[in-house]
Amino acid sequence: MPDLASLAYFHFLRPHWVLIALPYFAIWIIMKRREAKGDMFDGIIAPHLLEHLRVTRFKSRWFNPQNFTAVILVLLMVVLMGPTWRQQPSPLNQDESALVILLDVSASMSQRDIQPSRLQRAKQKIGDLLALRPDKRTALIVYAGSAHTVLSLTADQAILQQYLAAIDPGIMPRPGKFPEYALQEIDVVLRQNATAATIVLLGDGLGSDSKAAFSDYFDNNQHQLLVLGVGTEKTEKGLIPLERKSLEELAADSGGRYIELSVDDSDMRKINRRIDNYFVVVEDSALPWLDSGYPLVFPALAIFLMWFRKGWTLTWGWLLLPLLLAQSPTPAIAEEQAQPTNHWFANLWLTADQQGRLLMQSGEYREAATRFDEPLWKATAYYYGEEFMLAAEYFSRSDSDPALFNEANARAHARDYVRARSRYDRLLARSPDYPGAKENRAIVQALIEETNRLSESQQEEAGVSSEDKELGSDDAIPADGAEELSFEEAELVQLSAEDILQDPATSEMWLKSVQQNPSDFLAIKFNMQLQLREQVGEELP
Repeated sequence: MPDLASLAYFHFLRPHWVLIALPYFAIWIIMKRREAKGDMFDGIIAPHLLEHLRVTRFKSRWFNPQNFTAVILVLLMVVLMGPTWRQQPSPLNQDESALVILLDVSASMSQRDIQPSRLQRAKQKIGDLLALRPDKRTALIVYAGSAHTVLSLTADQAILQQYLAAIDPGIMPRPGKFPEYALQEIDVVLRQNATAATIVLLGDGLGSDSKAAFSDYFDNNQHQLLVLGVGTEKTEKGLIPLERKSLEELAADSGGRYIELSVDDSDMRKINRRIDNYFVVVEDSALPWLDSGYPLVFPALAIFLMWFRKGWTLTWGWLLLPLLLAQSPTPAIAEEQAQPTNHWFANLWLTADQQGRLLMQSGEYREAATRFDEPLWKATAYYYGEEFMLAAEYFSRSDSDPALFNEANARAHARDYVRARSRYDRLLARSPDYPGAKENRAIVQALIEETNRLSESQQEEAGVSSEDKELGSDDAIPADGAEELSFEEAELVQLSAEDILQDPATSEMWLKSVQQNPSDFLAIKFNMQLQLREQVGEELP
């Protein structure tokens, strides 16, 4: 589909074919004049008898051969005139279109409502998309609590696939879900790109400020946004459902499109077609214009079929049958319904957030959480419903002091003491005087120490501190374990690219370390980037 702005270039390739309408209009005028004069039987047959002898079948109906002939004439005339509004891409020019992939690597992407997991399925989809775009430039950006560029624009699919396979939630230095932080990374990746790019976001939800940030960004940029929701909308216990409505609204507010996840590669083919069709009209008369009137032949042929049936003015309605069938709803499986069927009446009068507020007041906390669109309100509902790990996940999607404090409280209630302590530490580092943070941190620290003393048999597994586990009742980390990992500050030796390339031994060692374990390489790289941003006082990108 061309951009609406390209309609300014609308014109006809063969405008002289408009003359074909002149003979028809001449015949039409003659017939109208003859009807105005009456017929040869006036004055011969009595008027009260002549009224019943005249054939007036088509004169009393709008759907008659005369009018349908006019419609067919107009359609065929437009086809012959050759309407066009866009130029064909020149085969002599290189395709400079760029694709930037934003991949959600937050904790919720580890859930297994789709196999093998949401993140693994998203990575498979990216691989399918890359296979459909050989030798095309692609960049990869990942985000969770912070955003980082894995690879800038490159046409080397081998290295893209290698780094794509190494991505997992453990490489991210900060938990959360803030896709808006990737917007600044997009500007960095596309700083030398002269044309508009296509941004493809793969994720299962948004942060509190994501919609506003994306809307402002795409209002000021010509890039195209395509959103692929990864996951299901099931509302099982311990499972964070796919926020399909929020993702659809994000795409709509940003002038983009939401794509449904499919079991085959049809979704990636749809995205690829959208990318291929995203061209900018070039004001160059040397490029041929695309004749776009041929699809009008099909409705003209359909109307012409009426002449082969007796009484076609009464049976033309069969043409509407395909439209009715296309719009009829398909049967839905009950357990996969994202909304109960009784929601339709409430949706006529109340927004989703208003419905959630009413359910909160009536004590239906879990149902309220499924209705809310705003992540912080979802988190509050889950908190009151004692779904503390789910509440912590949604609190982590807002980068504010109250949200961080509430996330720490939720994790403390879920016996996820180690992560709760880390959240209190982060809050105190930002706001040392935040009310209640020091007291709660001290309580959590005492619980960790007590757990370490009473449960030495669990010390080995309690020391796990990764953020990439699947959410659930077994995800909490109640204690540190008997032996805590200690990190000693070592002297950091920084080598420039020239130093690495000039020394064969250093170059070979660096390349081997990157190739053998790209996950560790990315984790170290992202952690250093985050520390540097915090040290220089920058706002997270």
